[in-house]
Amino acid sequence: MTVTVRGERRRLERPQSGKGSAGPKTRRSRGDGRIAAGFLAPSIGGFAIFTLIPIGASLVVAFTIWPLTGVPTFAGFANFIKLLTDDKKFLQSLGNTFVFVAAYVPLNLTLSLALATWISPRIRGRNAYRVLLFIPVVTPMVANAAVWQIMLVPGGLVDGIWQSVFGVHAPNFLGSESFAMASVVLMSLWQGLGYNLLVFASALEAVPENLLEAASLDGAGTASQFFRIKLPLISPAIFFGATMTLITSFQVFAQPFVLTAGGPGNSTTTLVMYLYTSGFQFHKLGYASAIGVLLFLIILLVSGIVFAVQKKMVHYE
Repeated sequence: MTVTVRGERRRLERPQSGKGSAGPKTRRSRGDGRIAAGFLAPSIGGFAIFTLIPIGASLVVAFTIWPLTGVPTFAGFANFIKLLTDDKKFLQSLGNTFVFVAAYVPLNLTLSLALATWISPRIRGRNAYRVLLFIPVVTPMVANAAVWQIMLVPGGLVDGIWQSVFGVHAPNFLGSESFAMASVVLMSLWQGLGYNLLVFASALEAVPENLLEAASLDGAGTASQFFRIKLPLISPAIFFGATMTLITSFQVFAQPFVLTAGGPGNSTTTLVMYLYTSGFQFHKLGYASAIGVLLFLIILLVSGIVFAVQKKMVHYE
């Protein structure tokens, strides 16, 4: 096709068809997609086999009466009704779990934030402190609990120190209903404190120095700078730490299982412990699956509440 512009004849090239121009790019993007799918396939397959399928199977089994060596029978909501209305041990385990969460989560967040505030300035040896406080996090939980059991039993390290200081035997921390849950909380704090400490310390170091300098020039003291500048700016990190700590604390198992075996008198039996004993000691697979479903719903509800609250309390830049 030709046109005349100011006496000159020019030829206009006809645009290529969409198929021809986009063909190489389309083929390249498809090839990239296949390569990405190939790399992701092992992770997706593992997630489906070891997470999605077991969750779905557990949901189905929860509506059955299924002894480990017998034939399952459909029971409807019978397992859930029995758990919520007729199983005192389940209700006690539920209460113990909430007691642990109510004690552990605030203490973990408060202590880790306090230690992070102490370590975050450029003090001498702060990296060594971080390593020392983070070592329990990467140490096997069962090994830590076994060491604490050896220290807390009558005649152990704590009892020996107590006798040398006060002249009498220490209380039976693991055999008394008054001290057993406190011992589990204390051991769990020692185990999990370092994770949130690193998260909070990293967030504190990311606070802009110019904001703190401007506040100092305006007469703001250390406490005022912390509560009015640092704390709002690190609130996303605190929200992350609180959410993860809540979820993991509801699933507490190894600490009471090793330290106290759920005793004395079921005073430290948690929901996951009761799930374990129901499924693998008493061979009630349907009943154990129902406990797991209820625990999942509790965690989902609590997480939803936390996410609803964070809209008003978390400051995003």
